[in-house]
Amino acid sequence: MKNDSWSDIRTAYHVARLGTLSAAAAYLGIHHATAIRHVDALEQRLDCKLFHRHPRGYVPTQAGQDLLRIAGATEDQFSQMASRLRGQNDRVAGELVVTTLTGMSQTFTPILIAFQRKFPEVTVSLIAQERRLKLEYGEAHVAVRAGPKPQEPDNVVQPLASLPMALFAHKDYVQKHGLLAGSDWRNHKFVTGMKDGLRKPFGPWEDANIPPEAVVFRAAQMRTREDAVVAGAGIGFLMQFSGANNPDMVEMLAPKPEWNSAIWLVTHMDLHRTAKVQAFLQFVKAEFGRA
Repeated sequence: MKNDSWSDIRTAYHVARLGTLSAAAAYLGIHHATAIRHVDALEQRLDCKLFHRHPRGYVPTQAGQDLLRIAGATEDQFSQMASRLRGQNDRVAGELVVTTLTGMSQTFTPILIAFQRKFPEVTVSLIAQERRLKLEYGEAHVAVRAGPKPQEPDNVVQPLASLPMALFAHKDYVQKHGLLAGSDWRNHKFVTGMKDGLRKPFGPWEDANIPPEAVVFRAAQMRTREDAVVAGAGIGFLMQFSGANNPDMVEMLAPKPEWNSAIWLVTHMDLHRTAKVQAFLQFVKAEFGRA
């Protein structure tokens, strides 16, 4: 590639990130026509279409999504290096992308808002989904993961918390079906996970105690399961603090240690020591320490 390739790649990256040529051009401080020329030149050089052109903006193709991940990681690393060389690596600024499971969105949204208020030069993004984003490709700066300790190479893994889980039901469900009594629960209805889905710590207990004919709703995602319980479909697991803070929910069985879900903070070693990542890690730990 020519020496000016990085300018083309950087422009295309910001077009993919921001969604429009005009926004990318304004961010980079270049003319709109220059942004078009950079994108067109890169596509011609790669012999690959990076964007679907639409009246409302540019939508990345699969190749464009790959560019977004890899160029994003590269730009972050360049920014980190530049800050170090300038002796300003203690400045907490720039974009911070945090990813977590859908069920954790309610917990981490207020934490991210509070973090941004403390560090107003930071722009925060929260990606809540079941798919694990690849930190090595720069898809996120920090991942908050649940379950067994993550084992991916080149990642820094730190324990954050152990979240207690309990069985809850909506008050309307309790009014109609009553509380759990003894261990004969065939007259009750339950919300569980998919048999072939991601196993939770309480999965073995569900298998051993809930009669198959009592299961009326299954969901692969924890957030969907929680939505079904809150909607009154039946009895199911919620994070204990989430259920306890909802006045419409009734605790049917108290938390058990074996149901607890371990929560981990995961960062990639290349970005782990950046100022914004370190500031966020310390902030989250302090928030959970006060909980």
